[in-house]
Amino acid sequence: MHDNIRTTSPDLLTPALMNRRNALLGTLGLLALPATQAAAAAPAKSKQTQTQKHPDVWPHASQVPGGVARLSLGPSAKRPAAFAGDVPLLVVGDAIEWTALVGIPLAATPGEASITVRAENGGSERQVAYTVTDKQYREQRLTVAPRTVDLSPEDEARYVRERDHLTGVMATLTDLRPDASLQMRVPVPGRRSSSFGLRRVFNGQSRNPHSGMDIAAGTGTPVLAPLPGRVIDTGDYFFNGGTVWLDHGGGLLTMYCHLSRVDVKVGDVLKTGEQLAAVGATGRVTGPHLHWSVMLNRAMVDPALFVAA
Repeated sequence: MHDNIRTTSPDLLTPALMNRRNALLGTLGLLALPATQAAAAAPAKSKQTQTQKHPDVWPHASQVPGGVARLSLGPSAKRPAAFAGDVPLLVVGDAIEWTALVGIPLAATPGEASITVRAENGGSERQVAYTVTDKQYREQRLTVAPRTVDLSPEDEARYVRERDHLTGVMATLTDLRPDASLQMRVPVPGRRSSSFGLRRVFNGQSRNPHSGMDIAAGTGTPVLAPLPGRVIDTGDYFFNGGTVWLDHGGGLLTMYCHLSRVDVKVGDVLKTGEQLAAVGATGRVTGPHLHWSVMLNRAMVDPALFVAA
């Protein structure tokens, strides 16, 4: 095994490769750098701080309600299992270092939190702690059709049926390839007309915070898959209008709403950049646009953490 370790000069390594090399050599008991090299290779105060500042790590870390925590689980021959309560978490990486990606719900209370990590063979358990910091989201006031705010008994019953169905959709969990990139492409070009997390007031009545990103685009604009994924749901819903859900694996899902046309069916497998629908103005809207949501371990999180600025 030792013969397979490359001892490339540290001057030729990127910071990411330096960290991976040092972690592996340290695990094998072979890390013995000269003092000057050891100082240059000294780790940051915490792995969480380090990943937050690395521009090529996706999703970016943001330990706030509606954000994503990146928690280092250390080295292991096999992928460990991690859980937030009883909900499985997406764990990415390799034997040198595994990282748990934790979607933090918008309703999360700021303060100390933790996840449970179990060895691959179902052995010992340990807790990994992290801190959720507060974030104040702005308020947005909108005027929409009164029937979409004060629901009739028929519309209320429809909403309840749809909510129960979508609860099952959101619980989808499938495997993700360990080497899959989680950097997403924006599904449509256009101006961001409403950001994630806004506290929304419809016709003077407070409602749930905005759980996605709104992108202004004309009716008929193609909507493209931001990552490889499988279609797990399509439908015409009371609030969301024409809708498509994609499963990207490991509890990472994306949703596209207010569509004028759906071009896929459940079971279709899409590559990055393939068309899945067209922008519209269906459901509860003030005009044509795409509502794009990202869900991680059943928590809606900010799509901006997955895309380049």
